[in-house]
Amino acid sequence: MDIKLRAGTAADAEACGKICYQAFTTIAKAHNFTPDFPSEDIAIGLIKSLLSHPGFYSVVAEFDDRIVGSNFLDERSAIAGLGPITVDPNVQNRSVGRQLMENAHERTAAKKFPGVRLIQAGYHTRSLSLYAKLGYDVREPLACIQGQALNKTVAGCTARSAGDSDVDACNRVCQKVHGHDRGGELKDAVAKGSATVVERDGRVTGYATIIGFFGHAVGESNRDMQALIGAAKEFAGPGFLLPMRNTELFQRCLEQGLRVTQPMTLMSKGFYQEAAGAFLPSILY
Repeated sequence: MDIKLRAGTAADAEACGKICYQAFTTIAKAHNFTPDFPSEDIAIGLIKSLLSHPGFYSVVAEFDDRIVGSNFLDERSAIAGLGPITVDPNVQNRSVGRQLMENAHERTAAKKFPGVRLIQAGYHTRSLSLYAKLGYDVREPLACIQGQALNKTVAGCTARSAGDSDVDACNRVCQKVHGHDRGGELKDAVAKGSATVVERDGRVTGYATIIGFFGHAVGESNRDMQALIGAAKEFAGPGFLLPMRNTELFQRCLEQGLRVTQPMTLMSKGFYQEAAGAFLPSILY
């Protein structure tokens, strides 16, 4: 296929959003899983927000003057987050996805990002294979967790809303756990009013931009993460992503009545530090 790649614009939101919805719905239903997007309008809304955010890079694929796919790169923090990448189901398996990925890699190289990460649906073997061929390493098997809000506290931990004055302390926690901060995402979450912090002994020991699909959380220990999860009023979107190798936290969530809705995989290319604490990735990483 003679594919043309170009930068995305606000006018592309509807076409790209419809493809995003169709692509995720088609693969999910083929494997008997619930689609990530409950409606086309929600997918269009997401794509519209990404196209209008200055912290996101976008690339659109066209064939015969028709949009057939898109890809995004979150450039708000030190490590780039890739996705969502979606291709029209009618033209899949024709290298469109690979070209969209290669374009994003050219962008990360030009911007000198030390690393890029993504999360893929564990049941989607084709995307897993593509990312592995493109040099991505599997880092964590993830479980998407959903259920009723726990409304639980953890002894010695205090969870509260985050403010601007907490950003530096939160970034230090993230730096300690991951080797880099995610300050750009954190500042957006604080501005929206969705971010929370957890304190122990009078200091910030963890934070969450939101406990849900599009939010990440970092804590010095599992106690900090349990406090953040326990304080969440809901688990936004399809749920939050939990690294299954963290057996203590994983089993604790299941014991409290939460359930696994789907398997996912955290993958990285370039810099990666094994977590020196507890964390929940977002759908980007």
